[in-house]
Amino acid sequence: MSDKHGERDAAVQIAPVPRISVQGFCESQDVAQVIENAATDRRMSKAHVKVHMGGIAAAVEAYRTAPTPNLIVLETYADRTVLMEQLDSLAEFCDSGTKVMVIGHENDIALYRELTARGVSDYVVAPLDVLTFIGQVSHLYNGPHAEVIGKLIAVVGAKGGVGASTICHNLAWSISRQLECQTVIVDLDLPFGTAGLDFNQDPPQGVADAVFSPERLDTAFVDRLLSKCSDTLSILAAPATVERLYDLQEQAFDATLDILRSTTPCSILDVPHQWTAWTKRVLVAADEVVLVASPDLANLRNAKTLMDALRAQRVNDPAPRLVLNMVGVPRRPEIALPEFAKAIEVEPVGVVPFEPKLFGTAANNGQMLAEVEAGSKIVEALDDIARQLMGRVVVRRAKKTLLSPLLDHFVRKKAS
Repeated sequence: MSDKHGERDAAVQIAPVPRISVQGFCESQDVAQVIENAATDRRMSKAHVKVHMGGIAAAVEAYRTAPTPNLIVLETYADRTVLMEQLDSLAEFCDSGTKVMVIGHENDIALYRELTARGVSDYVVAPLDVLTFIGQVSHLYNGPHAEVIGKLIAVVGAKGGVGASTICHNLAWSISRQLECQTVIVDLDLPFGTAGLDFNQDPPQGVADAVFSPERLDTAFVDRLLSKCSDTLSILAAPATVERLYDLQEQAFDATLDILRSTTPCSILDVPHQWTAWTKRVLVAADEVVLVASPDLANLRNAKTLMDALRAQRVNDPAPRLVLNMVGVPRRPEIALPEFAKAIEVEPVGVVPFEPKLFGTAANNGQMLAEVEAGSKIVEALDDIARQLMGRVVVRRAKKTLLSPLLDHFVRKKAS
């Protein structure tokens, strides 16, 4: 596996840290900076983190008169004898249930065993990076099997009308069908969502019931709201009505997505093209972001804007994945694909040519593309993207051939 893919997999496999309080007592600015940077990461968005200087001595003084948090992180340069004395002093003031993580500068297995025997939850050797620190905290509160937590994949369009919902639904279909992975589509476009239409269903309940009934939210309630499309695919449909206004709070979908993450291997979020507090929160919190765009100037500008914003908010994650859709519309001037990719500094993971007959037939019949034309090059491309999103394969392609199969397909079609 390449380093790039390894970094992406390591980043997305860390389970989010629950709603805990964390206080760090550091002796070096490097470790303090790591903890402060970790506090801004999406995986620790629910945790309340404070960083102090002064090491274990400062912690002992602080907790003489104050309750201890869920997790105390202590950096130390002290030798073993002094360290044990300091920890014994701190233990006098620790509340029941408080965990202690020690960050040391000595790689000593005997020291690690002695610390754990005294009740220390974890011993980490500096230097450490942000993801290592988050991973250790996550392990403390999620257990050794946290990496099997469900994956959230958010799909959003750079511009309205670029077919992001269609790509989203077909990717979900591919993940559930090709990879035999239990998948849920969450249609977050409450007034105009098309998940129900695309699967020829009209469920009486859906995601709005979860959003507007927070007091009822639990695993059983969310399960009742799902509409089954196949043995491995369900949808949490949008009401698709304008009978009410959907002025949602920033955390409107948090509880629903937490439940899905804990119960479903893969949830595909169909995010509408709008920029609000809640859409930003959903995109930042997702394990993977797929940005769908067409090769024109407005899409290029918006894609660049979204890429830059999400990179700034997801500093410990790889860039969102780019899918170029509706490429090769007859007689429409288009930005060359290499120029588009260069401008936003991301190579597309897939290029979907303009095929109005295939897409139109599928949309009007409430079918997926694979149900209309199973052997289509477009279906093969979507299957490949789905495998990449789920980490099932590493695609090694030279830049010259990254887009060639589909480009050759529609170039030959236009020429004929």
